[in-house]
Amino acid sequence: MRNTLLEKEKFLLYNKINLILTKWCYLMKRFIALVLAIICILVLVSCGGNVKNVKITDYSSEIYSDAEIKSAIEVAIDYFKKNFEGCTLTEITYLGDEKNNDWQDFAERNNATDVIVLVSSFEVGASGGDGSLNPNSTYNNWKWILVKNNNGKWEHVDHGY
Repeated sequence: MRNTLLEKEKFLLYNKINLILTKWCYLMKRFIALVLAIICILVLVSCGGNVKNVKITDYSSEIYSDAEIKSAIEVAIDYFKKNFEGCTLTEITYLGDEKNNDWQDFAERNNATDVIVLVSSFEVGASGGDGSLNPNSTYNNWKWILVKNNNGKWEHVDHGY
């Protein structure tokens, strides 16, 4: 009889331990899922360049309308946001009518009729962006070359000095 009672107590103890471990595993799975979700959100939020406080400097043009220039600036800002991780765009503007014509060969190379050149300044964080930029530095007079595609929309084709 004593043996049977001992076996029953062991069985109950094993069941309690099994229940505790099952609950613990369930909680750990939920905890790990939560941590992974938070990491994913942080990665997605931190991706790309910072364009929150970019200053659009005044410009004038006899070639392009204000709407055309603003549209080109939006394309360049969007490109920066998606591709310049760890960098902060501080200022952007239209290069100007007198210098814009010097870049007409980009329109020809891309089977477009119009080219627009923007100029910007941005800061590079400690990571150096994608590794091709100097960490903890400022880039001024960085050019953005866009051409008008067949749909009449500006399209980024090049950037740099």
